[in-house]
Amino acid sequence: MNDRSVEAAEAFTNRSSQWDTVAAALTEHLQHVGASGFDPEDLEAPRNHVLVFHGVGGIGKTTLSRMLEATLADAGRRPSQWGAPGWPADRILPVRIDLARSAGTDFEQIVLTIRAALTRIGRPLPAFDLALRRYWEANHPGEPLEEYLRRGGLGARFGQALPQQMQSALADVAQTLMLPGTIGSAVGQLTGALVSALREHHRTVRALAGCARLADLLEAEPDLDTLSFSPHLLAWELARLPDGKRVVPVVLLDTFEDTGDRTRRDLERLIQRTVWLLPNAFWVITGRSRLQWADPALQGQLDYTGPAAWPGLAHTTVPAARTPGRPAAGRQVLVGDFSLEDCDDYLAQRLTREGQPLIGENIRQVITARSHGLPLYLDLSVARFLELRRTGSSPQPSDFDHDFPALVARTLTDLTPDERHVLRSISLLDAFDVPLATRAAGLTHEGPALRLTERPFIREDPFGLWPFHLHGLICSAVRNADDTTDDRWSEADWRQAAQRAFTALGEQHHNPSGPGRLLLIACLRQGLRLARDHRLDLDWLTEAAWTYVSDSVWEPLAPPDTDTAAGLDTAADALVELLSALARRQHEHRARTVSRLTAVLVAELLPADLQEMALYYRAKSLRDTGQATPSRRDYQQVADQGGRLAPAARRGLAHAARLAGDFPTALAAAQNLGWEGRHHRVMGDVYWLQGQPERAAAAYLAGRTEAERHGKAGEAAHSQALRAFAIALYAPDQATAEIDLAHQLLAGLNLRATTINVRRAELIRDAGSDSVDDRIATLRTELDIAGLASLTPALELAGAFHQAVLDDRIALNATLIRLREQTSDEDHAYFVDIAHFMAGLPLPADHTAPQWLDGEPATRARWHNLVTARRDFLHARR
Repeated sequence: MNDRSVEAAEAFTNRSSQWDTVAAALTEHLQHVGASGFDPEDLEAPRNHVLVFHGVGGIGKTTLSRMLEATLADAGRRPSQWGAPGWPADRILPVRIDLARSAGTDFEQIVLTIRAALTRIGRPLPAFDLALRRYWEANHPGEPLEEYLRRGGLGARFGQALPQQMQSALADVAQTLMLPGTIGSAVGQLTGALVSALREHHRTVRALAGCARLADLLEAEPDLDTLSFSPHLLAWELARLPDGKRVVPVVLLDTFEDTGDRTRRDLERLIQRTVWLLPNAFWVITGRSRLQWADPALQGQLDYTGPAAWPGLAHTTVPAARTPGRPAAGRQVLVGDFSLEDCDDYLAQRLTREGQPLIGENIRQVITARSHGLPLYLDLSVARFLELRRTGSSPQPSDFDHDFPALVARTLTDLTPDERHVLRSISLLDAFDVPLATRAAGLTHEGPALRLTERPFIREDPFGLWPFHLHGLICSAVRNADDTTDDRWSEADWRQAAQRAFTALGEQHHNPSGPGRLLLIACLRQGLRLARDHRLDLDWLTEAAWTYVSDSVWEPLAPPDTDTAAGLDTAADALVELLSALARRQHEHRARTVSRLTAVLVAELLPADLQEMALYYRAKSLRDTGQATPSRRDYQQVADQGGRLAPAARRGLAHAARLAGDFPTALAAAQNLGWEGRHHRVMGDVYWLQGQPERAAAAYLAGRTEAERHGKAGEAAHSQALRAFAIALYAPDQATAEIDLAHQLLAGLNLRATTINVRRAELIRDAGSDSVDDRIATLRTELDIAGLASLTPALELAGAFHQAVLDDRIALNATLIRLREQTSDEDHAYFVDIAHFMAGLPLPADHTAPQWLDGEPATRARWHNLVTARRDFLHARR
């Protein structure tokens, strides 16, 4: 395909927050070095002239470094999003040094690059230049400096002014000392004479005598170690420049991770010494990892370590976003991912044709979603787009649902073998801490995991149960992309790692000192995914599942990519579907819950006790959808099996008796259920239907207290919601406090039916007011959407109470019609009786009476008295 009309641009996207950070820090530095008390020769003062940008490979650090250099060199090249700086342009002298291994930069070249950049000042720097020339002649005999600069590219960047300035400095010193002969062949004689003059305090060398350590450095062996101390001379020279020539170098060191691994810090030690000895300069360092210079543990490996030496580099990562104009307290800035908008802008600008984006919006959306904001992924996707076009294909969105092996290689490149092993292991986890990562990797020492947490592709949430997680795109690539590295894992390796991680999660789950339910949910979420994806045995998941359902809180559990359309193949598949169905029933139509649980039961993949769990909750969902007969059948089967849920199933059968109007049987069953069968709640359900809400409220209070004693927050909230409803029937002035308590107990819980019971209590409390009718209509719609048919008659009864209080016979007749339709299967049929009792109406002649505990007349009188008491209450308030 002919792509000649395609324009490929080097897109640069935003990064304005990083520029704000640079501008604020550089402004602060300029004020510091310009103050009268600044002493460049002070070797003890803390250093705060370093700013670090670190982030994962491909996040755009090099692009940022280059753009910073361009902006500092020429304000006209500043991106439009970046604010104007507050310093004179001629005061700043940027010099960027690429430390990438491919660039072949060594320490000599770093020093020469900085000095070559300073040739723009237009004058020699004699103290430094003399030391540099002495080093050069000792270590590069017969090699002209001009040739080295040309070969290394420095001549092209900065011209050939450096040799001339050095020669001029030597000539000036020779003339001062009145030395004969050719300077080029007398560097040793020159330095010797200068040292003698300095030691003897000759007036002829007064200009250089102010540099206290010049003589010592000129006498030292001219090796690489001595060269690393020579920036101290450069700092002295910069500080004594006249006002018209004074500049502040901004040295940008890019790809700092390539200075060597963390066990050999030879080059890093030389660079750090240069940074420390050149405090006039401002240093912007970009690399994959934060600088560890403030870590006291590095004492002995580096010259200057600890937070007292580098207060801005202490291990408190500064986010990329910050308030413009205010300097950051810390100087380690994590370069964040692009936003969704930035990703789209980048892709739209990267390839264009006649000014329009070549990559269509639908493809850009897929790439953006897959990228997790990583610019390297965007670049790789652009290359894939062009390659597809070159082969004659028309790129489609599905072509970019793709993981790139290059991301794996880029991530692993500077890790030790143990760190690579830990990285692959934690890619199986959504979150981890150092002990969990170590156990998942099967290592006996935590060092590799600890070192890995300092890498920029590890994100930290200090408030999380497990504080660390792997960058989303890196995690996906490590798990799914083709791994071409020499130490790549086989399928068996991955399965063994999954088993180790799963076992480690089980150990944490069984930890009695853990944070209770929070730990349970975290372990379940990760454990379920591992077991499902790697076909592991359920093991500790079985007991964890029982603990999960015991409190009826229903936090979301299933992995987000759960897909049951393909069928259930393993016990783990079935358990994921079971627990997902139980949690989602708070948000799905209960008929959908019945269908999902039936599929689990039909698959017969779960052990017997978990099959029982599915059967019990199907019975509950069948009851909620108004299917009384199959619900009783399932309850009876669970009760007959005598398992863990047998008491709960017997409670369900007691509820079934109550729904059928057999109140004596329901009450008798309740008295034998015990705590496991929630006996107090079942008795309360029977009492309020008899028109005895005071007795019901007392029973619900006992149930709440018992639940709190057992640490069951869900049951406590449910009992309190029913207590609030009961109290609202006879004491509306007291109901608000009970309703508020119910809301408090529900905070953080996901209990849909319980929440609806609280709203029903609010309706009863407000019976007789103008707003009740609209709220009933809204709640009626919500119940229909949720498939909670079993709660609809109770809602209509609340409406009947409201209408009876108002003596609104027309509205009450409509409610009675709906109640008869909703209770035609005989469940809840007694609601029709109660509605008649409230309004003082006779029952239809063909009506079948329920079995009231103490007969119809007494029950009728109590319900009617509740209505007249409410009328009296409302009349007294007017």
